[in-house]
Amino acid sequence: MKDSSELGESVQQAVIRYSDSLIRIAFTYVKNIADAEEVAQEVFLAYLRQAPVFASSEHEKAWLIRTAINKSKNAVKSGWFRSRHPIPEDLAYMPEEEQELLHAVFALDKKYRLPIHLHYYEGYSLEEIAEILQTKPATVGTWLARGRKRLKEALGGQWA
Repeated sequence: MKDSSELGESVQQAVIRYSDSLIRIAFTYVKNIADAEEVAQEVFLAYLRQAPVFASSEHEKAWLIRTAINKSKNAVKSGWFRSRHPIPEDLAYMPEEEQELLHAVFALDKKYRLPIHLHYYEGYSLEEIAEILQTKPATVGTWLARGRKRLKEALGGQWA
């Protein structure tokens, strides 16, 4: 068990290393940057409250991602969240082709959306994604293949 100063330092380092990644993961669920940032804050609060001990930095990151996924799912299920407009309309800060791709990714079912994000944006392997999502690598491979196929169809064959 870590003392409070060690825990505080661990959480602070995790915030520096993983905030952006957790926000992007939450964003794939909540589709709103402010809500995604709130989810990430809740993840780090859980880290402080639970004070988990990790075997490695990979274990720590996997725990944070799993917690972000669970907290994102909880946010999406809540009544106040469902009444909000989930997809940001103004993505003018992004190149047009990226806007189109992002909208197509958001239109995917979450079982395809999250593996695509973890694989292409976070750089995880099938095995790592399977561990994070607590499923089999073959299942993740199927989700990625189907997600890519749906994206390709949605984008008129522009994305593979």
